[in-house]
Amino acid sequence: MKRIRTIARRLMENQEGAALVEYGLLVSLIAVASIAALVILGPKIAALFTTVSGSL
Repeated sequence: MKRIRTIARRLMENQEGAALVEYGLLVSLIAVASIAALVILGPKIAALFTTVSGSL
């Protein structure tokens, strides 16, 4: 029983795992926002390049 308590205490004191999860969530949020921006702005940017290349 004492061994379980020491393991549980070590796990509760370890905060590095929580920070790693938070960084992972932040990176995934940035990735989702970037993909959404590309999906929304992609056709507009393609049309702009088509217009510019047509006028050259």
